[in-house]
Amino acid sequence: MNKEINEQKEIMKKIAEENKGKNLKYTILTMGCQLNENDSEKISGMAEEMGYIKTDKFEEANLSIINTCCVRENAEERLFGKVGELKNLKEKNNMIIAIGGCMMQEKHMAEKIKKSYPHVDIIFGTHTLHKLPEDIFRVLNSRKRIQDVIDVDGRVYEGLPISRASNVQASITIMYGCDNFCTYCIVPYVRGRERSRKPEDIIAEAKEVAKQGYKEIMLLGQNVNSYMRAENRAKKNRSKMPGPKLHICQITS
Repeated sequence: MNKEINEQKEIMKKIAEENKGKNLKYTILTMGCQLNENDSEKISGMAEEMGYIKTDKFEEANLSIINTCCVRENAEERLFGKVGELKNLKEKNNMIIAIGGCMMQEKHMAEKIKKSYPHVDIIFGTHTLHKLPEDIFRVLNSRKRIQDVIDVDGRVYEGLPISRASNVQASITIMYGCDNFCTYCIVPYVRGRERSRKPEDIIAEAKEVAKQGYKEIMLLGQNVNSYMRAENRAKKNRSKMPGPKLHICQITS
């Protein structure tokens, strides 16, 4: 398991200890595509590992998360409306508010949230979703606002906990990002370049959900037709590279 994920799991345990017996709740609003929904299932998995109980009501929540989209129509209006509503609930529930997803990868949107909505505690991007426990831990202990967004392409992280929304259909992401850079599409800029999961990791997850009783598996990706294309291209380029040269260094006294 990835070292970074192990570190996040240790933080989840610490937060769960702090939350023990407090009956704290979380809610998550998901905007956008099925990949966003799958990301939200991972966010839910992490929240539940930290001892939060899911609720559909924002007025009950101690942790409110909005997973944004920058492709769907009216996404901005919906986001700003919901963030405005949460301002009145923040003090009542000592609420932590976190906003993540594709829209936060747009620099001007992240800056607007930071400047216009000071009650938002955490801004995180698509490449730092796995670090949400660390961000929450920092807020709990310092109450300082955190902006955790990186412009470089993220890595593929395995081993995140997941709490699936359905007990019949399980979504499994097989690749992230896109290399096509179509004129009309923002996806490569907010989701990064193509990265594919290893076949053995996908098969292991599929076996696990089948064991849990799921009847249908949906494979997800921004461009599933390109699965492993970037990796195969990199291998091909490496095979064309000249072999290492032997350098002999003679040391004389």
